[in-house]
Amino acid sequence: MTGQTPACYTDLGVRQVINAWGPMTIIGSARVRPEVITAMAEAAEAYVDVIDLQRLAGKRLAQLIGVEGCYIAGGCAAGLAIATAACMTGGTQALVAQLPDTTGMKADVIMQRSHRNPYDHAFRQVGARIVEIGHASQTYDWELEAAIGPQTAAVIYVYTQRTMNLPLSLSETVAIAHAQNIPVIVDAAAEVPPVENLRGLQDTGADVVVISGGKGLRGPQNSALVLGSGDFTEACIPHAAPLHSHGRSMKTTKEDMVGLVRAVELFLAQDHDAIATGWVQQVERVISDLRAIPGVQATRSQARYSEGIPLAHVEVDAAQCGISATDIAKKLSAGNPDIRVSHGDNWLGINPQFLEDDDVELIIARLRQLLNTVR
Repeated sequence: MTGQTPACYTDLGVRQVINAWGPMTIIGSARVRPEVITAMAEAAEAYVDVIDLQRLAGKRLAQLIGVEGCYIAGGCAAGLAIATAACMTGGTQALVAQLPDTTGMKADVIMQRSHRNPYDHAFRQVGARIVEIGHASQTYDWELEAAIGPQTAAVIYVYTQRTMNLPLSLSETVAIAHAQNIPVIVDAAAEVPPVENLRGLQDTGADVVVISGGKGLRGPQNSALVLGSGDFTEACIPHAAPLHSHGRSMKTTKEDMVGLVRAVELFLAQDHDAIATGWVQQVERVISDLRAIPGVQATRSQARYSEGIPLAHVEVDAAQCGISATDIAKKLSAGNPDIRVSHGDNWLGINPQFLEDDDVELIIARLRQLLNTVR
Protein backbone atom coordinates (compact mmCIF):
# COMPACT_ATOMS: atom_id res chain seq x y z
CA MET A 1 0.00 0.00 0.00
CA THR A 2 1.35 3.38 -0.94
CA GLY A 3 1.10 6.40 1.33
CA GLN A 4 2.74 7.23 4.61
CA THR A 5 4.84 4.47 6.19
CA PRO A 6 3.52 3.48 9.64
CA ALA A 7 5.39 5.14 12.50
CA CYS A 8 6.25 1.76 14.02
CA TYR A 9 8.59 1.26 11.03
CA THR A 10 9.84 4.79 10.47
CA ASP A 11 10.77 5.05 14.16
CA LEU A 12 13.09 2.11 13.59
CA GLY A 13 14.42 3.39 10.27
CA VAL A 14 12.73 0.60 8.30
CA ARG A 15 11.58 1.31 4.74
CA GLN A 16 8.10 0.43 3.55
CA VAL A 17 7.85 -2.36 0.96
CA ILE A 18 5.39 -2.50 -1.92
CA ASN A 19 4.75 -6.17 -2.53
CA ALA A 20 4.55 -7.03 -6.23
CA TRP A 21 6.35 -10.32 -5.53
CA GLY A 22 3.82 -12.51 -3.72
CA PRO A 23 3.18 -14.00 -0.26
CA MET A 24 6.85 -14.21 0.69
CA THR A 25 7.68 -14.49 4.37
CA ILE A 26 10.85 -12.41 4.00
CA ILE A 27 8.74 -9.29 3.29
CA GLY A 28 5.92 -10.10 5.70
CA SER A 29 3.79 -12.33 3.45
CA ALA A 30 0.25 -10.90 3.13
CA ARG A 31 -1.27 -7.90 4.86
CA VAL A 32 -3.52 -9.09 7.68
CA ARG A 33 -7.15 -8.02 7.23
CA PRO A 34 -8.28 -5.25 9.62
CA GLU A 35 -11.14 -7.44 10.87
CA VAL A 36 -8.64 -10.16 11.73
CA ILE A 37 -6.50 -7.69 13.67
CA THR A 38 -9.61 -6.64 15.63
CA ALA A 39 -10.42 -10.26 16.46
CA MET A 40 -6.84 -10.90 17.59
CA ALA A 41 -6.89 -7.80 19.80
CA GLU A 42 -10.10 -9.01 21.43
CA ALA A 43 -8.57 -12.46 22.00
CA ALA A 44 -5.59 -10.84 23.73
CA GLU A 45 -7.86 -9.34 26.40
CA ALA A 46 -8.73 -12.59 28.17
CA TYR A 47 -7.35 -15.92 29.39
CA VAL A 48 -8.55 -19.24 27.99
CA ASP A 49 -7.47 -22.86 28.10
CA VAL A 50 -5.31 -22.94 24.95
CA ILE A 51 -5.81 -26.64 24.21
CA ASP A 52 -9.58 -26.24 24.58
CA LEU A 53 -9.41 -23.28 22.18
CA GLN A 54 -7.28 -25.32 19.77
CA ARG A 55 -9.94 -28.05 19.63
CA LEU A 56 -12.94 -25.71 19.35
CA ALA A 57 -11.33 -23.31 16.86
CA GLY A 58 -10.23 -26.32 14.82
CA LYS A 59 -13.77 -27.69 14.90
CA ARG A 60 -15.13 -24.34 13.68
CA LEU A 61 -12.58 -24.20 10.85
CA ALA A 62 -13.35 -27.77 9.81
CA GLN A 63 -17.06 -26.92 9.64
CA LEU A 64 -16.39 -23.79 7.58
CA ILE A 65 -14.15 -25.61 5.11
CA GLY A 66 -16.15 -28.84 4.98
CA VAL A 67 -13.53 -31.29 6.23
CA GLU A 68 -13.41 -33.62 9.22
CA GLY A 69 -10.75 -31.96 11.34
CA CYS A 70 -8.32 -29.05 11.58
CA TYR A 71 -5.27 -28.40 13.74
CA ILE A 72 -3.95 -24.82 13.87
CA ALA A 73 -0.16 -24.67 13.60
CA GLY A 74 2.30 -21.80 14.01
CA GLY A 75 2.94 -21.46 10.28
CA CYS A 76 3.08 -23.90 7.39
CA ALA A 77 6.58 -25.23 8.14
CA ALA A 78 5.50 -25.94 11.72
CA GLY A 79 2.36 -27.62 10.42
CA LEU A 80 4.39 -29.90 8.14
CA ALA A 81 6.78 -30.79 10.97
CA ILE A 82 3.96 -31.54 13.41
CA ALA A 83 1.98 -33.52 10.83
CA THR A 84 5.04 -35.61 9.98
CA ALA A 85 5.79 -36.23 13.66
CA ALA A 86 2.17 -37.25 14.25
CA CYS A 87 2.44 -39.81 11.43
CA MET A 88 5.61 -41.16 13.03
CA THR A 89 4.28 -41.37 16.60
CA GLY A 90 0.52 -41.64 16.25
CA GLY A 91 0.35 -39.23 19.17
CA THR A 92 1.74 -41.84 21.58
CA GLN A 93 3.18 -39.79 24.43
CA ALA A 94 6.32 -41.89 24.95
CA LEU A 95 7.24 -41.59 21.27
CA VAL A 96 6.40 -37.88 21.20
CA ALA A 97 8.79 -37.30 24.09
CA GLN A 98 11.48 -39.34 22.34
CA LEU A 99 11.66 -37.18 19.19
CA PRO A 100 13.84 -36.27 17.37
CA ASP A 101 15.32 -39.66 18.32
CA THR A 102 13.35 -42.00 16.03
CA THR A 103 14.64 -45.30 17.43
CA GLY A 104 11.90 -47.90 17.25
CA MET A 105 9.50 -45.91 15.06
CA LYS A 106 8.84 -45.44 11.36
CA ALA A 107 10.86 -42.43 10.25
CA ASP A 108 11.12 -42.50 6.44
CA VAL A 109 9.17 -39.97 4.34
CA ILE A 110 9.12 -40.37 0.57
CA MET A 111 9.39 -37.35 -1.75
CA GLN A 112 9.64 -36.97 -5.50
CA ARG A 113 12.90 -35.32 -6.53
CA SER A 114 10.96 -32.65 -8.45
CA HIS A 115 9.28 -31.69 -5.14
CA ARG A 116 12.45 -31.13 -3.11
CA ASN A 117 12.84 -27.57 -1.80
CA PRO A 118 14.31 -25.61 1.15
CA TYR A 119 11.29 -26.53 3.31
CA ASP A 120 12.66 -30.07 3.54
CA HIS A 121 13.91 -28.94 6.96
CA ALA A 122 10.33 -29.15 8.23
CA PHE A 123 10.53 -32.93 7.90
CA ARG A 124 14.16 -33.43 8.84
CA GLN A 125 13.93 -31.44 12.07
CA VAL A 126 11.65 -34.02 13.67
CA GLY A 127 14.06 -36.83 12.79
CA ALA A 128 12.48 -37.96 9.53
CA ARG A 129 14.71 -39.32 6.77
CA ILE A 130 13.79 -38.19 3.25
CA VAL A 131 13.73 -41.01 0.70
CA GLU A 132 13.96 -39.45 -2.76
CA ILE A 133 12.39 -41.00 -5.85
CA GLY A 134 12.18 -40.02 -9.52
CA HIS A 135 14.21 -37.47 -11.45
CA ALA A 136 13.95 -33.72 -12.04
CA SER A 137 10.75 -33.80 -14.07
CA GLN A 138 9.11 -37.21 -13.68
CA THR A 139 8.46 -40.03 -11.25
CA TYR A 140 7.12 -43.45 -12.22
CA ASP A 141 4.46 -45.33 -10.28
CA TRP A 142 6.76 -48.29 -9.74
CA GLU A 143 9.36 -46.04 -8.10
CA LEU A 144 6.92 -45.01 -5.39
CA GLU A 145 5.68 -48.59 -4.99
CA ALA A 146 9.25 -49.87 -4.59
CA ALA A 147 10.26 -47.13 -2.14
CA ILE A 148 7.52 -47.91 0.39
CA GLY A 149 8.83 -50.20 3.09
CA PRO A 150 8.49 -51.11 6.77
CA GLN A 151 10.09 -47.80 7.86
CA THR A 152 7.83 -45.56 5.74
CA ALA A 153 5.85 -43.11 7.87
CA ALA A 154 4.35 -40.95 5.10
CA VAL A 155 4.57 -39.80 1.51
CA ILE A 156 5.08 -36.04 1.07
CA TYR A 157 3.50 -34.24 -1.89
CA VAL A 158 4.45 -30.60 -2.57
CA TYR A 159 1.53 -29.12 -4.48
CA THR A 160 2.47 -26.03 -6.46
CA GLN A 161 2.01 -24.61 -9.94
CA ARG A 162 5.51 -25.96 -10.64
CA THR A 163 4.78 -29.56 -9.63
CA MET A 164 1.06 -30.28 -9.91
CA ASN A 165 1.18 -31.17 -13.62
CA LEU A 166 4.25 -33.40 -13.28
CA PRO A 167 3.83 -37.15 -12.86
CA LEU A 168 3.16 -38.59 -10.37
CA SER A 169 -0.05 -36.66 -9.82
CA LEU A 170 -1.52 -36.22 -6.38
CA SER A 171 -4.37 -38.65 -7.06
CA GLU A 172 -1.92 -41.27 -8.37
CA THR A 173 0.30 -40.75 -5.33
CA VAL A 174 -2.64 -41.19 -2.96
CA ALA A 175 -3.79 -44.37 -4.69
CA ILE A 176 -0.34 -46.00 -4.55
CA ALA A 177 0.33 -44.95 -0.94
CA HIS A 178 -3.09 -46.01 0.32
CA ALA A 179 -2.72 -49.42 -1.33
CA GLN A 180 0.02 -49.99 1.26
CA ASN A 181 -1.74 -48.10 4.10
CA ILE A 182 0.68 -45.16 4.01
CA PRO A 183 -0.65 -41.62 4.64
CA VAL A 184 -0.04 -38.73 2.24
CA ILE A 185 0.86 -35.24 3.53
CA VAL A 186 0.32 -32.36 1.10
CA ASP A 187 2.33 -29.15 1.40
CA ALA A 188 -0.06 -26.59 -0.11
CA ALA A 189 1.34 -23.52 1.62
CA ALA A 190 0.44 -20.87 -0.97
CA GLU A 191 -2.18 -22.80 -2.94
CA VAL A 192 -5.18 -20.80 -1.74
CA PRO A 193 -6.50 -19.12 -3.82
CA PRO A 194 -8.11 -20.74 -5.69
CA VAL A 195 -10.79 -21.18 -3.01
CA GLU A 196 -11.51 -24.70 -4.28
CA ASN A 197 -8.19 -25.92 -2.91
CA LEU A 198 -9.30 -25.34 0.69
CA ARG A 199 -11.34 -28.51 0.49
CA GLY A 200 -10.51 -29.89 -2.94
CA LEU A 201 -7.00 -31.12 -2.17
CA GLN A 202 -8.26 -33.30 0.65
CA ASP A 203 -11.07 -34.53 -1.58
CA THR A 204 -8.33 -36.26 -3.60
CA GLY A 205 -7.99 -38.64 -0.65
CA ALA A 206 -4.90 -36.97 0.80
CA ASP A 207 -4.72 -37.65 4.53
CA VAL A 208 -3.26 -34.29 5.56
CA VAL A 209 -3.25 -30.94 3.75
CA VAL A 210 -1.26 -28.02 5.19
CA ILE A 211 -2.17 -24.49 4.04
CA SER A 212 -0.66 -21.24 5.26
CA GLY A 213 -2.97 -18.91 7.14
CA GLY A 214 -0.82 -15.86 6.42
CA LYS A 215 -0.73 -15.95 2.62
CA GLY A 216 -3.88 -15.95 0.47
CA LEU A 217 -6.15 -16.21 3.51
CA ARG A 218 -4.65 -12.97 4.92
CA GLY A 219 -4.71 -14.24 8.48
CA PRO A 220 -1.90 -14.19 11.05
CA GLN A 221 1.38 -14.85 9.28
CA ASN A 222 2.48 -17.44 11.85
CA SER A 223 -0.58 -19.63 11.39
CA ALA A 224 -1.54 -22.61 9.24
CA LEU A 225 -4.39 -25.02 8.66
CA VAL A 226 -3.50 -28.68 9.14
CA LEU A 227 -6.52 -30.43 7.64
CA GLY A 228 -7.06 -34.12 8.33
CA SER A 229 -9.23 -36.58 10.18
CA GLY A 230 -10.46 -35.83 13.68
CA ASP A 231 -8.19 -38.51 15.13
CA PHE A 232 -5.18 -37.16 13.25
CA THR A 233 -5.66 -33.54 14.28
CA GLU A 234 -6.03 -34.70 17.88
CA ALA A 235 -2.74 -36.59 17.52
CA CYS A 236 -1.05 -33.31 16.53
CA ILE A 237 -1.79 -31.62 19.86
CA PRO A 238 0.92 -33.35 21.97
CA HIS A 239 3.57 -32.27 19.47
CA ALA A 240 3.58 -28.53 20.20
CA ALA A 241 3.00 -25.76 22.73
CA PRO A 242 1.53 -25.36 25.27
CA LEU A 243 2.74 -28.91 25.96
CA HIS A 244 6.41 -29.73 26.40
CA SER A 245 7.73 -31.67 23.42
CA HIS A 246 9.95 -31.19 20.39
CA GLY A 247 7.45 -28.64 19.03
CA ARG A 248 7.31 -26.40 22.08
CA SER A 249 8.96 -23.64 20.02
CA MET A 250 6.25 -23.97 17.33
CA LYS A 251 3.82 -21.99 19.45
CA THR A 252 0.36 -21.05 18.19
CA THR A 253 -1.11 -18.32 20.37
CA LYS A 254 -4.73 -17.79 21.31
CA GLU A 255 -4.64 -14.64 19.17
CA ASP A 256 -3.41 -16.62 16.15
CA MET A 257 -6.19 -19.20 16.51
CA VAL A 258 -8.98 -16.65 16.79
CA GLY A 259 -7.47 -14.58 14.00
CA LEU A 260 -7.27 -17.55 11.65
CA VAL A 261 -10.91 -18.45 12.24
CA ARG A 262 -11.92 -14.90 11.34
CA ALA A 263 -9.64 -14.86 8.29
CA VAL A 264 -11.21 -18.04 6.90
CA GLU A 265 -14.72 -16.70 7.53
CA LEU A 266 -13.89 -13.54 5.59
CA PHE A 267 -12.08 -15.39 2.82
CA LEU A 268 -15.00 -17.73 2.18
CA ALA A 269 -17.48 -14.82 2.15
CA GLN A 270 -15.60 -12.66 -0.37
CA ASP A 271 -16.44 -12.38 -4.07
CA HIS A 272 -13.63 -14.49 -5.51
CA ASP A 273 -14.58 -13.83 -9.14
CA ALA A 274 -14.54 -10.07 -8.62
CA ILE A 275 -11.14 -10.23 -6.94
CA ALA A 276 -9.73 -12.36 -9.76
CA THR A 277 -11.12 -9.90 -12.30
CA GLY A 278 -9.41 -7.04 -10.46
CA TRP A 279 -6.08 -8.84 -10.57
CA VAL A 280 -6.40 -9.37 -14.32
CA GLN A 281 -7.23 -5.68 -14.80
CA GLN A 282 -4.14 -4.63 -12.84
CA VAL A 283 -1.95 -6.99 -14.84
CA GLU A 284 -3.38 -5.70 -18.12
CA ARG A 285 -2.75 -2.13 -16.94
CA VAL A 286 0.96 -2.94 -16.51
CA ILE A 287 1.13 -4.75 -19.84
CA SER A 288 -0.60 -2.00 -21.83
CA ASP A 289 1.65 0.70 -20.39
CA LEU A 290 4.96 -1.11 -20.85
CA ARG A 291 4.53 -3.00 -24.11
CA ALA A 292 5.14 0.13 -26.22
CA ILE A 293 8.63 0.66 -24.76
CA PRO A 294 11.34 -0.46 -27.24
CA GLY A 295 13.14 -3.56 -25.97
CA VAL A 296 10.31 -4.54 -23.61
CA GLN A 297 7.82 -7.34 -24.17
CA ALA A 298 4.99 -7.60 -21.64
CA THR A 299 2.58 -10.53 -21.55
CA ARG A 300 0.25 -12.20 -19.08
CA SER A 301 1.29 -15.41 -17.36
CA GLN A 302 0.71 -17.09 -14.00
CA ALA A 303 2.49 -16.97 -10.68
CA ARG A 304 4.68 -20.03 -10.16
CA TYR A 305 3.28 -20.82 -6.72
CA SER A 306 -0.46 -20.90 -7.53
CA GLU A 307 -2.73 -21.63 -10.46
CA GLY A 308 -5.07 -18.81 -9.44
CA ILE A 309 -2.80 -15.74 -9.61
CA PRO A 310 -2.12 -13.87 -12.91
CA LEU A 311 1.23 -12.20 -13.47
CA ALA A 312 2.57 -9.45 -15.72
CA HIS A 313 5.63 -11.07 -17.29
CA VAL A 314 7.97 -8.34 -18.54
CA GLU A 315 10.90 -9.38 -20.72
CA VAL A 316 13.73 -6.86 -20.96
CA ASP A 317 16.27 -6.78 -23.79
CA ALA A 318 19.29 -5.39 -21.92
CA ALA A 319 21.12 -4.48 -25.13
CA GLN A 320 18.24 -2.40 -26.42
CA CYS A 321 17.09 -0.98 -23.07
CA GLY A 322 20.54 -0.26 -21.69
CA ILE A 323 19.75 -2.03 -18.42
CA SER A 324 19.14 -5.66 -17.40
CA ALA A 325 16.07 -7.00 -15.64
CA THR A 326 18.26 -7.92 -12.68
CA ASP A 327 19.53 -4.35 -12.35
CA ILE A 328 16.00 -2.97 -12.68
CA ALA A 329 14.86 -5.24 -9.83
CA LYS A 330 17.79 -4.06 -7.68
CA LYS A 331 17.01 -0.40 -8.33
CA LEU A 332 13.31 -0.92 -7.60
CA SER A 333 14.23 -2.46 -4.26
CA ALA A 334 16.80 0.22 -3.45
CA GLY A 335 14.24 3.02 -3.66
CA ASN A 336 11.87 4.35 -1.03
CA PRO A 337 9.42 2.74 -0.94
CA ASP A 338 11.19 -0.53 -1.63
CA ILE A 339 9.38 -2.26 -4.52
CA ARG A 340 9.82 -6.04 -4.65
CA VAL A 341 9.18 -8.03 -7.82
CA SER A 342 10.10 -11.51 -8.98
CA HIS A 343 12.81 -11.55 -11.62
CA GLY A 344 15.31 -13.51 -13.66
CA ASP A 345 18.23 -12.48 -15.85
CA ASN A 346 15.98 -11.06 -18.57
CA TRP A 347 12.50 -10.79 -17.06
CA LEU A 348 10.46 -9.17 -14.29
CA GLY A 349 7.24 -10.46 -12.75
CA ILE A 350 4.61 -8.04 -11.42
CA ASN A 351 2.20 -9.89 -9.12
CA PRO A 352 -1.09 -8.10 -8.31
CA GLN A 353 -2.23 -10.32 -5.42
CA PHE A 354 -1.44 -7.77 -2.70
CA LEU A 355 -1.36 -4.53 -4.71
CA GLU A 356 -3.70 -1.55 -4.54
CA ASP A 357 -4.40 0.42 -7.73
CA ASP A 358 -2.13 3.26 -6.63
CA ASP A 359 0.67 0.72 -6.06
CA VAL A 360 0.33 -0.37 -9.69
CA GLU A 361 0.60 3.22 -10.90
CA LEU A 362 3.72 3.79 -8.79
CA ILE A 363 5.35 0.61 -10.09
CA ILE A 364 4.65 1.60 -13.70
CA ALA A 365 6.05 5.09 -13.11
CA ARG A 366 9.22 3.72 -11.52
CA LEU A 367 9.75 1.23 -14.33
CA ARG A 368 9.28 3.90 -17.02
CA GLN A 369 11.65 6.22 -15.13
CA LEU A 370 14.37 3.58 -14.92
CA LEU A 371 14.04 2.64 -18.58
CA ASN A 372 13.96 6.24 -19.77
CA THR A 373 16.87 7.32 -17.55
CA VAL A 374 19.29 4.79 -19.03
CA ARG A 375 18.29 5.82 -22.54
